[in-house]
Amino acid sequence: MTSEIGKISSWNDEKGFGFITPNSGGKSVFIHINDYSKRHKRPMQGLPVIYSLSKDPKGRPCATNVYPEKGHKEVTKARKQWVVSVYISGVFLSILIGLVLANKLPFIIFVLYIVVSILTFCLYAGDKSAAQKGKWRTSESTLHLFSIAGGWPGAVIAKSQLRHKSKKLSFRVVFWFTVLINCGILGWLLTPEGAQQIENLISALRSIKFS
Repeated sequence: MTSEIGKISSWNDEKGFGFITPNSGGKSVFIHINDYSKRHKRPMQGLPVIYSLSKDPKGRPCATNVYPEKGHKEVTKARKQWVVSVYISGVFLSILIGLVLANKLPFIIFVLYIVVSILTFCLYAGDKSAAQKGKWRTSESTLHLFSIAGGWPGAVIAKSQLRHKSKKLSFRVVFWFTVLINCGILGWLLTPEGAQQIENLISALRSIKFS
């Protein structure tokens, strides 16, 4: 597959797609963020790029294996955000494991955090895909509700990994507020009253299971 040279003539960063105008002339070629180099900064209008010409499932021309012709190599901010997000989530989950091993927290709570975090990551991924395709979106209130329920570690990684909901200031402020709420709930569960409520809940679930 031969390489082509062109320039990104238009780019929609929110939806993650745009068009490349070939230097050789001819019609513009569609480019999607998934076909752009992950080792470089995000695409931008006017950026000279090298790409392979291909076709989508409908037979329309599109660009694959796209990367900048020169420069534009640093991924500092995106890379730092991803590293920080993984670090924050990893530290928090490590703390949970420590609390479980110290018999201060039931193992089921750790499992719930993992399950809800995975579900939350999937919600962000689905909302990202819906935004790109112009389909029905997941409401921000739903995303925040899952964060409060314990899915915020997954949301932190999703926001940086998927580059979704990472720029809107109002969303970020509310998101970190949900993290504080969840951590407050977790802190309460570590108190004698909270621990008793967990035991009552587990007992109720066991009675339902064996009834």
